[in-house]
Amino acid sequence: MVILRLILLFCLCFPLLNSYVFAAERITPVVSAVAASRDAVVNIRTEKVIHRNRGAFFGFGDSIFDQFFQNMMPLGDHKTESLGSGVIIDSEGHILTNAHVVDKASRIFIALADRGPELEAHLIGQDKRIDLAVLKFSKEGPYPFLAPGTSEDLMLGETVIAIGNPLGLGHSITTGIISSTKRRIQSGDHFTSVFIQTDALINPGNSGGPLININGELIGINTAIARQAQGIGFSIPIDTAKRVVHDLIDYGRVRRAYSGAIVGSVSKAFIRSFGDAGVVVEDVVDGSPAMHANIQIADVILAIDGVPLSSVAQYYAELETYTPGDLLPVTLLRGEQLITLEVLLSALPAGYHMAYTRTTFGFSVQQGRDGLIVDDVLSGSAADSVGLKAGDLVVKVDDVRVGNLAQFEQAIEERIGSIPVQFTVVRDNIAYLLKLP
Repeated sequence: MVILRLILLFCLCFPLLNSYVFAAERITPVVSAVAASRDAVVNIRTEKVIHRNRGAFFGFGDSIFDQFFQNMMPLGDHKTESLGSGVIIDSEGHILTNAHVVDKASRIFIALADRGPELEAHLIGQDKRIDLAVLKFSKEGPYPFLAPGTSEDLMLGETVIAIGNPLGLGHSITTGIISSTKRRIQSGDHFTSVFIQTDALINPGNSGGPLININGELIGINTAIARQAQGIGFSIPIDTAKRVVHDLIDYGRVRRAYSGAIVGSVSKAFIRSFGDAGVVVEDVVDGSPAMHANIQIADVILAIDGVPLSSVAQYYAELETYTPGDLLPVTLLRGEQLITLEVLLSALPAGYHMAYTRTTFGFSVQQGRDGLIVDDVLSGSAADSVGLKAGDLVVKVDDVRVGNLAQFEQAIEERIGSIPVQFTVVRDNIAYLLKLP
């Protein structure tokens, strides 16, 4: 009787045991990688409040035009919502995502992978040009997290996985291979960035989520920047994020790093001989990091950290992903000798913003009673050629209002290496738009 019962029990359990065996056979490296990292992937829901006030349409005040558009778009505050993804990078609850996911958000809500109630978070820091932001849960942890790995050893053709939580209802998982480890593309006006390029599908919903390898290691932050592209995805290399994340947490922004090398475009003769590559060192500031690293005038900087350069804008764009105290790996050509060296970057020295404004645009400003007054215009400069005069009032740098020197310096710092820059200048109560240089 006992033997019969054992046989019956075995017959009943055999299908279940068999299913477990076959399920184990289906556990691929991709399945294991997703299982190891999925709990750290979150949904980000933001609320934005749009203020519509009288006089906001066309500047006609109480005219018939304003009345017409206000009837179509009622006055008052209106809320809009947007969704994206992010990844928790430490047990304290810091979340790494794209800056555009949380841009201008009034409130930020996070849904965890366990589909529990949403938790509120707040913005710690962001950099719109690099397109990275750090959030933090308002409620103390600990939280499940995925520590940053490295993107230094990526291989062409290796399998990667893009994970997102676009709706807060579950994970979006796509796989692909790496087709470029360092692809430079334009990510904004006059600004280029270096990305990991894959054929894993990345859309606005999983933008800000992690790109992982088959070991479940965080190697990038997915970024939806090329919506018209089919079968192409881009991710910010995690090594770029690691360089700036502490600044975002500690300062709320990425501090500008200083090398002291003044660079310009290479000559036509150089292009004929070596191709359109590199930037030429036109000057080296005494006592600067570049001088201490033995960078010399007439050196041609070919690459930074293995990323080729072909313009001055690209040089500054790469420099912007480093912070004071970082080592900048530089490959340069001196005569016919190829040299690799490292520059220990520092913070911008006092007075640099004004010196840059004077050198690049051709004018300087000082604090006046009514705002920022142009106190000098260099003869023959870009500012001189468009008619800027001493006594003019500078009120905007691009679309940023500047009413004092601190605001002006901050606006200039964010645009170092980015040209042209549009200045709004007021003279005799008339506003002029000047693009310089």
